[in-house]
Parts: sequence; C-alpha cells; structure tokens
Amino acid sequence: MKLSTLLANRSSLLRRAQLANLAYAYSTLRLLADRIARAKLTGWVRLRQAGVNEDPYEASLDALEGNQSLIEEHFTDQEIVEMADSIAFAEDADTLDIEFPIEELREKFVDPLRLELKDAGVTLDIENRLDIHTHPST
Repeated sequence: MKLSTLLANRSSLLRRAQLANLAYAYSTLRLLADRIARAKLTGWVRLRQAGVNEDPYEASLDALEGNQSLIEEHFTDQEIVEMADSIAFAEDADTLDIEFPIEELREKFVDPLRLELKDAGVTLDIENRLDIHTHPST
C-alpha cells in the first residue's frame, strides 16, 4: 500500500474505523443486555473503567442494590472491561464512572448505538447471532 493512497483515503478510513468501533460496542453491549434480561438482573450498579478504581488495572461493576455475587456469577472480569470500554466509547468519555439500573443497559446504551449505526447506513445483518464474540453463555 502506498502512503499517498492512505493519505488520500484518510477521511474515509477514519469514518470506517469509527463505525467499526460503534459496531463492536453495540454488539458487545447487546450480548450483555441479552444476558441481563435472561438472568432477570435488576438494581442500580456502578461501572468504572480501569484506572478509575483503587486498582488501576481492573474495571469494576459493583451492585449498589441487590447482591454482588449475582454480578460476579454472570460476568467475567474481561466482560466487565468490555462493558466499561464500550459504554465509554458510546458516551465519548475519556474515563467512565457511571451509575445506572442494570436492567436499563439496553435502553440507555444499546438502543442509541443501534440507531446511530442505522442512521449511518449500517445494515444490522447479524442481529440474531450470538457468536459475534466469545462471551461464555450463562
């Protein structure tokens, strides 16, 4: 590939990278929202990105209502990192420290990402596939 080609296509490449990141955030959060709905998880949670916590290397999802063990039962550490990073990307936040009802993950974050992708002309052709990521199913 030539440097001149990359420079000539820079704007298009940046837009495609932005859309790819939106698609990844959408699919990640959609899968997690589906799991939350299946498990009937409810209650306020606090989600913090790595670097915001006492431990600068780990993201956290803490139950503010209900039982923390339910959170730990349904989400791996990696999934919590992906959730935090995806929401931070969706919210255009440098760091994330947010509280929300966990059952509202879909309406607060997934649905707006879906609309943004559709508005950008993206066809959601894998809407019903659950094998987009390698998340273990619960």
